[in-house]
Amino acid sequence: MENKNDKQIRIIFIGTPDFGVPSLISLTKNKAFDIVSVITQPDKKSGRGQNISSPPIKNIALKLEIPVLQPAKISDIYKEIKALNPDIIIVIAYAQLIPLKILNIPKYGCLNVHGSLLPLYRGAACIQEAILKGDKKTGISFMIMDENLDTGDIIKNIEIPIQNTDTTGIIFDKLALLSAENLPDVLKKYLSKEITATPQDNSKSSYVKTLSKKDGRIDWKKSALE
Repeated sequence: MENKNDKQIRIIFIGTPDFGVPSLISLTKNKAFDIVSVITQPDKKSGRGQNISSPPIKNIALKLEIPVLQPAKISDIYKEIKALNPDIIIVIAYAQLIPLKILNIPKYGCLNVHGSLLPLYRGAACIQEAILKGDKKTGISFMIMDENLDTGDIIKNIEIPIQNTDTTGIIFDKLALLSAENLPDVLKKYLSKEITATPQDNSKSSYVKTLSKKDGRIDWKKSALE
């Protein structure tokens, strides 16, 4: 990686919910990085009043005066992404698979922050799954993306314990902050080749399904802890 005094690393940040907000803020505070654009999901109607609401990542990006793109499908803005000439793309909880032609645009690829200790719990409801399974630990994985779902090579896993009182919301906040605290350093070390990505052990992988309302129903035959 070039010395930060010579050239900033051009980053496109892709994400949608609150989970990625601390990491985006963390990157903007580091002079080594230049966030050239944020890509997020389109605004949508929500709540009883069906008012139009913007994704949390968009709201913070506008406050930080970062240009925002909101395509219905990310493949629709291939030319715009290519024109931005990113060195690397950071993806955190975007909720869309990114096609290979976009993954191949940045010089250093696309880095994803995932809310589980991969290869465990590939998929969207990874934080909830660790709690549902009664796991004693969880964490985040920094991964170089490929065209499949959460199967890319791992740069670094960082663990935290799961306490008996932890809920999905508590773990969500803990992991979001854990990502923000570590992403700049992990990114710098990856770009300078101090750390390298290693393939996942697919024999230990598991996938989680998307949660629905019925998953919130209580089975009174189960123990209190369950």
